[in-house]
Amino acid sequence: MTMTIRFEIPKTSDLSELDTKMILAGELYSRGKLSLGQAAKSVGIAKREFIESIGKYGYSIFSDKEEDLLNDIENA
Repeated sequence: MTMTIRFEIPKTSDLSELDTKMILAGELYSRGKLSLGQAAKSVGIAKREFIESIGKYGYSIFSDKEEDLLNDIENA
């Protein structure tokens, strides 16, 4: 199931459509609302490209929660 949202930003903004999508997807991913794959798909790019690009927008693919880190170490 998908949801379509119409969001208008003034033309005076220096944000491109891609920038806006990346910021929204990055925020939803960082809050745990989207998986990496879902975030990439919502932007319309490959998962690898999303992973490689998201840092430019101030987001990390790595969780800052201690519990997630411990689970990653345990499952490594």
